[in-house]
Amino acid sequence: MTIQLKDLGKAVLETEYAVRGPIVAKAQELEKQGKEIIYCNIGNPQSLGQKPITFQRQILALCEYPALMELAAELFPADVVATAKAILKGSRHGLGAYSESRGVRFIREAVAEFILERDHMGVDPDAIYLTDGASKGVQAILRLLIAGSNDGIMIPIPQYPLYSATLTLYEGKMVPYYLDEANNWKLNHDLLEDSYKKAVAQGITLKAICVINPGNPTGAVLDEKNIEMILDFAQRHGLSVLADEVYQENIYLAGDKFVSFAKVLHRKGFKDVSLFSFHSCSKGFLGECGVRGGYFEFRNVPEDVAAQILKLQSVSLCANLAGQVATYAMVRPPKPGTPSYELYNKEKTAILDEMKKRAIILAEGLNKIEGVTCNVIAGAMYAFPNVKLPAGKTDFEFCMSLLEETGICVVPGSGFGQAEGTFHFRTTILPPTEKIQQVVELFGEFHRNYMGACVTAK
Repeated sequence: MTIQLKDLGKAVLETEYAVRGPIVAKAQELEKQGKEIIYCNIGNPQSLGQKPITFQRQILALCEYPALMELAAELFPADVVATAKAILKGSRHGLGAYSESRGVRFIREAVAEFILERDHMGVDPDAIYLTDGASKGVQAILRLLIAGSNDGIMIPIPQYPLYSATLTLYEGKMVPYYLDEANNWKLNHDLLEDSYKKAVAQGITLKAICVINPGNPTGAVLDEKNIEMILDFAQRHGLSVLADEVYQENIYLAGDKFVSFAKVLHRKGFKDVSLFSFHSCSKGFLGECGVRGGYFEFRNVPEDVAAQILKLQSVSLCANLAGQVATYAMVRPPKPGTPSYELYNKEKTAILDEMKKRAIILAEGLNKIEGVTCNVIAGAMYAFPNVKLPAGKTDFEFCMSLLEETGICVVPGSGFGQAEGTFHFRTTILPPTEKIQQVVELFGEFHRNYMGACVTAK
């Protein structure tokens, strides 16, 4: 007899990932039937026409196929050739061999230098692990922390479904804390304390708090004061901190800046708060989602626990080598005055400028629609608008109807979590700028008709 659904584990059956759920499946079905679909459901820039950064792909090309080095002087800038040679020398055996489980040390040293330049403080390269995207790093640390079914992790609501799905799979407890929508999705101390107290009253053993900055799906950017409050909260309650910082390049508002949790932790002098920080070359302006490159670093982790992290990562042998190389190129971009710098800076600036433009078009356009409110998109590449729906309707039904009638594919807010009695949807700002304008216009017309049809049906 073949394997049956009843043979599968309960945790697997209960795991959900809204970003690629039934609405996306329906979108793919409609697309096969010839309907034009505007995919706004997932942060996958190159699938929506964003071109790869030239420097990244030139480095990958030479490292994947070193025989090109013979022609490299004619095909590639001198700094690209030198970088590729340095990576291949540092990897010792090229991209076709396993690296050590932490990742190629030469690349981890480059990540450590990147963090030193960003935060003006050092980090041990052995506290850095190269991973298959940030997701694998997050999953590894959650696996480390969940020791039993009563262990809980504080997760922001709305959240990125990676966290809820992974906690379900690992049979831990998701402890939601609500972001303050009225205050541009910042973290609120009273809401954190309320969430903590409710979990303790239920007998849950709280292990850590997860924070996404800049925010997914909210597009919010936390300031240093907010980060300090979160670290104070974690210290007071003996929690580790998981800082998802994959959108640190995506900052759109004048006056805003990315501040890492590690920098604030260091400034505060906390030695009793364990911090795990995550970064990825899938996001930012690179959009190298398919390459699967990223890293995590940890601070204030005892040696015996660090040994368990190494053991856990060793089970998978190592992260893929192409992803490790892409991560090197991310943290060691061309410097001013080098042959590749002018093109690199031009491509980077163009991508981020277009994202900023789309963020403005989308938020301002949605706020002109009656019954829809959208906070300013300060960072990342998403918006999480609040939408009024007729009584008895769900956000899933709304988003499915939106897809079927307009071809716009977004994700219902229920897939990310939302305050009771409210409805949202998540959309990206990644479609080309002219498509974003089209999304706003189509959505406005659809929402007016949808509300009118529901009133008439009554």
